[in-house]
Amino acid sequence: MAEAKLDPEPIADGSGGGGLGLFRLGGRPKVRVTSEYDSDSSVFLHKVSCKLLENIAAAKLKLSFLNNSKGEVTEPQISFTSKFFSLHYDVEESDALLKASYEIVPGLQFRAVHQVKARQGEVAMVADVAGPAYKFELSSAVPYIGMPRATLKFPLGEVSLEEKEEEEEEQQKRTLSVNAIVKSHILNGVCTAQYNQENLDLRYAFKVGDEDGKAKTAPMKMKVQFMLQVPQDDVKSSALMFRVKKRWDI
Repeated sequence: MAEAKLDPEPIADGSGGGGLGLFRLGGRPKVRVTSEYDSDSSVFLHKVSCKLLENIAAAKLKLSFLNNSKGEVTEPQISFTSKFFSLHYDVEESDALLKASYEIVPGLQFRAVHQVKARQGEVAMVADVAGPAYKFELSSAVPYIGMPRATLKFPLGEVSLEEKEEEEEEQQKRTLSVNAIVKSHILNGVCTAQYNQENLDLRYAFKVGDEDGKAKTAPMKMKVQFMLQVPQDDVKSSALMFRVKKRWDI
């Protein structure tokens, strides 16, 4: 499985006045359980997450793992995310992915990513263009290996330009790669078109059931997603796949 939003609230201290605490008094962290089935790989993806430190950093702790038809558990991962920092730990690989972000001035943000085992990462500067809905990003790999990638993000998607090296007749040739993704709401779902390395993927995801416009707060939610992969050089080998996703809030 290859390809990275807070409202603090005072906590009562039990004496009638305000106080600072890690969780809300008399309650417990909100737990969310999600199960997802992928017809392409015939495996289930399970996620268990809960909110922590809502009054300090609005952090979240999450455990995820795959489950195949034989009941075997693979690829367990643990992640901790907050407003400025996140850590994703791969248990089987004993590897970690670190991410950090910081707003230098309003409308200009610095981001950094570091892969511990590979000792590689990426740094980026993101600037608002004509308002927060449009952003321009320049990102570069660390260690430096070429020209930075330029990405323009807009409400319906994004387009990026990146220089890549290709071997041609035992010689390395630099080419300009274009990647794009566009999303649009159709009926009760979202249609997505993604162009990546000369391949076009079409996806359509829709919700099952009426949640009165409160999908994020509903205790149970279900989504069905259909995907059509269309290779540019061989349209006849197109493949149709589907995913079913369920979520429970405890």
